[in-house]
Amino acid sequence: MNQEQTTESKLPCDLGATLGVLLLRIWLAMRAILSGVEKYAGTSTSSSPVSIDGAVNSYGLTDATSVKVYTLANYHGVPKALYDKFLAEPLIPDWGLKIYDLILGPAFIALGIALLIGFATRFTLFAMGLLYTSLTVGLILINESSGVAWLAIHIALIALMLFQTNHNKLELTGKWKM
Repeated sequence: MNQEQTTESKLPCDLGATLGVLLLRIWLAMRAILSGVEKYAGTSTSSSPVSIDGAVNSYGLTDATSVKVYTLANYHGVPKALYDKFLAEPLIPDWGLKIYDLILGPAFIALGIALLIGFATRFTLFAMGLLYTSLTVGLILINESSGVAWLAIHIALIALMLFQTNHNKLELTGKWKM
């Protein structure tokens, strides 16, 4: 055995695997956080008079501009177009859809932040997997196959992360590992 092999065997972790898990954790966390934040997105439209040769025109012409804004008033956990489809689905009760619509955005944000800071990583990943599974069930019921495929990729990434959590060396609650 040479000097390099002896040094490598003494390292407490595989740096590549640790960095890979960290990158995957960051990606999953940011995906969840931004998905939750986007539930509060809307547009604000304003109009201003059009100037002709540096002066406000006398014809009443206006230029409308639309800007993306985030407010609590814009919140829709389930997009309006999908909400109506889910209301027509007999396997989804109206009261359940209302609760789901209310908690979906905050759940994404809370799970994303917990994963980003490394709080109870395995539990957080499992809860995130259940959230994506619930989204998948809804999309299956309304026959949105492309959305189901996208969510399957998310589930696969979460499962990969769960299989590799022994390489998750940078976390806030490392003592909670099982």
